[in-house]
Amino acid sequence: MGILAWILLGLIAGAIAKAIYPGNQGGGIFATIGLGILGAIVGGFIGKLLFGAGGAALTGSLTISGVIFAILGAMLLIFLWGMLTHSNA
Repeated sequence: MGILAWILLGLIAGAIAKAIYPGNQGGGIFATIGLGILGAIVGGFIGKLLFGAGGAALTGSLTISGVIFAILGAMLLIFLWGMLTHSNA
């Protein structure tokens, strides 16, 4: 059941992060899920370091705090990816 929770959390967080973040990020459903899962990991670590919270995102928990930290982590990854792939041609 843990894998299904991670996939569901990844889908929710990735889709919401892509909807909130301005611009076109591209990618399909698998990129969105991957972005959300990685965002959950990043957001969970950041939340745990800064606030002592956000551990729910690390476990793939479908709680409000878990989803919020996963969305914030996914948005951070979208930003970083945009910075890495931005070219001034």
